[in-house]
Amino acid sequence: MAVKLAGLKDNARKTAIDELQACMTDAAALSMALKQAHWNLKGPNFIAVHELLDAVKARLDPNIDEMAERIKQLDGQAIGTVEAVAGGTRLAPYPTDLTATEDHLREICDRMRAYGGRVREGIDAIEEVGDQDSMDLLTDASRQADKDLWLLQSHLD
Repeated sequence: MAVKLAGLKDNARKTAIDELQACMTDAAALSMALKQAHWNLKGPNFIAVHELLDAVKARLDPNIDEMAERIKQLDGQAIGTVEAVAGGTRLAPYPTDLTATEDHLREICDRMRAYGGRVREGIDAIEEVGDQDSMDLLTDASRQADKDLWLLQSHLD
């Protein structure tokens, strides 16, 4: 039996599911990019950046889970397979030939910026249909993405 949440119309549920899925897909792609950079960077401030990338990923991953769980609460299907993420993300493919710390930071910052923008688009779309809970979830994710972008960008400035 489907969960029917009081006060949400079908169009609100559908919009929220679609927006949460899109944000979740980009977040999953970003999570893997963070690991790719973490594994392969070399250079000045190696240990600081290496550990920062792990910390950023550790803050991002619970947001992915929250998005997936909210999709299920709305009676949607959360799709997070590697194939679905690779085919559905709006983030650029992460280069696999980088080693320099600064190059990795630039690439990660670009993806953090794109992810943050995608999440804000989701907030706006969900606000229009009146699902405050999904909007709040994405607002928390946006706030964390902005803070993490600031921390990462600070190594480049």
